Amino acid sequence: MAKLLEVRDLSTHFETEYGTVKAVDRVNIVVDEGDTLGIVGESGCGKTVLALSIMRLIPSPPGRIISGNIFFDGVDLLSLNDEEMRKIRGKEISMIFQEPMTSLNPVLRIGEQVSETIRLHQGLGRKEAMSRVVEMLRLVGMPSPERIIRNYPHQMSGGMRQRAMIAMALSCGPRLMLADEPTTALDVTIQAQILDLINRLKQDSGTSVILITHDLGVIAEAAQHVAVMYTGQIVEYAPVNDLFSAPLHPYTRGLMESIPRIDDIKGREEYLKGIAGVVPSLYNLPNGCTFQDRCPYVMDICRENEPVLKENSPGHKVHCWLYK
Repeated sequence: MAKLLEVRDLSTHFETEYGTVKAVDRVNIVVDEGDTLGIVGESGCGKTVLALSIMRLIPSPPGRIISGNIFFDGVDLLSLNDEEMRKIRGKEISMIFQEPMTSLNPVLRIGEQVSETIRLHQGLGRKEAMSRVVEMLRLVGMPSPERIIRNYPHQMSGGMRQRAMIAMALSCGPRLMLADEPTTALDVTIQAQILDLINRLKQDSGTSVILITHDLGVIAEAAQHVAVMYTGQIVEYAPVNDLFSAPLHPYTRGLMESIPRIDDIKGREEYLKGIAGVVPSLYNLPNGCTFQDRCPYVMDICRENEPVLKENSPGHKVHCWLYK
């Protein structure tokens, strides 16, 4: 497949009163056309900052992209001025934000909010844009879209708000959609509906997706490739089947072991496993591997030198000295 997005050695830092936070540290990812890349990791590992960096929505100050390239269809987004980027954002690349209740404007009706992107990028009048909104809301499974367009966000359920966000993201037919925790705070039945909706729309339109989550079950169901993040870095990168059948990095293994399994539960009082220790402070990361204090396989070299992301088998890369 042709590359649609290629991020090379991207670093995004935040300057705070306590020091510099390396939220994204020399990240490399590739998204092919029609593909879904899952990005997984615990809270604070840099997943959302990576997405906002791709969208060029990092607040400055305190944030700043300090190095790297973001190639979209061969064009480096970091070389574009603000006006050129606005033409791409929302039209070619769109984003479903993590919490629709805080992402939607509470004082504007849903129809007005969804139609704004359509009117901006497609040049439609208000009436034509609103007809397009009704069409998009019906496409994402919204009940009674003619009535819903007159509702405010607080008058809708969490699942309905998320569907409105997906309709907004897809309204201009983007080639790449970034979905940041699209099933957060939704019950399991609505989660399944939202994931099924994203997969169906991707298949129908050919849109590529970056799916950000901390839920490995979501990754297994929806992604073709997976990037595992820890302290702002990619520590493992692989096709989804390879990652689940043969995880390499100790952090990835820990994530896998933390998933409760029905065969482990039977006859055992303690079946939930966790990763020992805590994530190091991003203000003061240790020398060498940032996972060293939590790793059961730590060696002297791990405390002295930082590993690099290297290919261990075709398409499967790992950031660990165990595979030097």
